[in-house]
Amino acid sequence: ESNSRRAVNRGYLGELLRLYQDWHRNDVCNNYIYIRRGLLLCLKYITNIQLGRETFLGSQGMEILFTSVQDCLSCKSLDPIITTAIHILRKCYPKEHLPVVTVRSSYSFPLPGNASAEPPCEGSESKWLEGEFSDSESEGEEEAEKDWDNEDVESKEEDCDLETDVNKLRSRPALDRPEQELEKYEALCAELSQNFQELEFETEEKKSLEDRTENLPCAPSHFIPSATSVKHPNCRWRNQSVTEMGPDPGEQDFKVPFQSWRKKEECIWNKNEEKRDVAEEAQDKDFCEEEDPSRSHVFALCPLPKDAAWYKKMFYPHCEASINPSPEGRLESSDIMRNLLEKHHIPFHSPCFYAARAKCVKSIPGYRELAFPDFWGHQPPPYSRPVLERKHGVQRDKVLDDVRRLIQPGDVIGRTVFDLDDPSGSSPAAPGCLTFFSKFESGNLRKVIQVREFEYDLIMNADVNSSQHHQWFYFEVRDMKAAVPYRFNIINCEKFNSQFNYGMQLVMYSVREALQGKPRWIRAGQEICYYKNHYRCSAAAGGAVKGRFYYTLTFSIKFPHKDDVCYLAYHYPYTYSTMMSHLDILEQNRNPKKVYWRQQTLCQTLGGNPCPLLTITAMPESKNRHDLEQFCK
Repeated sequence: ESNSRRAVNRGYLGELLRLYQDWHRNDVCNNYIYIRRGLLLCLKYITNIQLGRETFLGSQGMEILFTSVQDCLSCKSLDPIITTAIHILRKCYPKEHLPVVTVRSSYSFPLPGNASAEPPCEGSESKWLEGEFSDSESEGEEEAEKDWDNEDVESKEEDCDLETDVNKLRSRPALDRPEQELEKYEALCAELSQNFQELEFETEEKKSLEDRTENLPCAPSHFIPSATSVKHPNCRWRNQSVTEMGPDPGEQDFKVPFQSWRKKEECIWNKNEEKRDVAEEAQDKDFCEEEDPSRSHVFALCPLPKDAAWYKKMFYPHCEASINPSPEGRLESSDIMRNLLEKHHIPFHSPCFYAARAKCVKSIPGYRELAFPDFWGHQPPPYSRPVLERKHGVQRDKVLDDVRRLIQPGDVIGRTVFDLDDPSGSSPAAPGCLTFFSKFESGNLRKVIQVREFEYDLIMNADVNSSQHHQWFYFEVRDMKAAVPYRFNIINCEKFNSQFNYGMQLVMYSVREALQGKPRWIRAGQEICYYKNHYRCSAAAGGAVKGRFYYTLTFSIKFPHKDDVCYLAYHYPYTYSTMMSHLDILEQNRNPKKVYWRQQTLCQTLGGNPCPLLTITAMPESKNRHDLEQFCK
């Protein structure tokens, strides 16, 4: 550290940059790679201190290294120079706070026993929330930040997020006992001997065989939504409001068989709509003449209309007046949804049943809308996907793109297009700009900033009552162009490294694909990587760990259709409402002669939702004393 200070004070840093430039220009045949890298290593050590980084920036070091690296990218033998230069560029990039007022969650929840409405905070954070920082405390914070800057952070972490060789990762721990000893547990631990892909294939074959056989008399049929059942006010999806949350439904509301539940609903509907139903049924019959017979065993499909006005009516009901202002010609989006539900069927899922369940779920944000994948349902893809092969150098290309923002800011837009904290602060959607949404169950997206025409920075919301845990994301995006690579950067991740660096992909659900008979979450995204960025946490922004660096997950996606509505998520979403509706369907579809099922409420969660307790076992083989005693045990 003292040598680094001496080098800066005597002007050696500028001389080292000039020497490096000279070697870079004259070593045309790349014979002196190690001398050039040696000069970069000197710069790397000098820039470990804050004074060195400030001097490096003032000497146009960012521009010099950025330009020289561009010349080296085409030659793989220059990787040692490129890697060292990127280390320096990342370290010297001026540090910034996240572009949010506070990193604390947008949602807070008063915990039982707390008199104050403020959520509990950690350490000095509570003082910040109460506005009790004195001048001396503020100065102390600044000094602490400087001390953090002076630490040799890079030498400690050595940019572990740049490690992309899977073989260099920490190996799995060895088994705690010999494999021979574990053989006797094979029946209990199938993972020791089974190939699960083969097992799944056999199960699917068996399942299809069972489907071809006649149903047992005791097996209830699946609930299929009727033409009228979708008109229930609870059955809405995105852009249609869910009704106000009433009291929790009684057990009897969800314990009746699906057929009788449907009959009860049908008695409630307004009979004045029957005439319109007859007319629309005839219209739908003509509409479905071109049904694809090859897929009719799974879905009752109809071709998706290509009329853009129809599509806007479905997804943007508030725009219907401008599309078709005449009242007699106006087609309600709820009618379209009803027609579609008549023609599509997802096994083991009922959209209106899900909507009724979701209506009863209490949430801190008070969600009023349903995400389409949760409402509509989804099936697993019919094939497995290998992990993504990562292109060489993709991570450093993304880091260099970030550096380009600093030194060539001419094409940076910097417009906020979505803000959960301040919806009025978002700029009106510009032509060609994507539209984002996340206010639905399990959704997470806090803020979106358009960087360039096809590039967006995304900020995730922290867990409730917290300033940490931003890894999960799930949001809606629309108004896209087809076959155009959009780049998304989630800039407030926290983990030091991620499986996204080793072939993992996010998942995507296309509404248009779903309506064409492929309601699936598929693996999506190219040029995926995860790396440390220049944003960091501060106590002033409500951060619990000051000085903590954030990481960027970046990926590019080409959407399959123009003006589609797509959902992107970290992994397959599974909401609380889905779980509760699945439990109801499971209970109705069990064989009561063979399976004993009891569902109780263990307790109410802090949010006021029931926490179910299930008891599932085999029914006694007979009513004799021995079998009953065994069952009771």
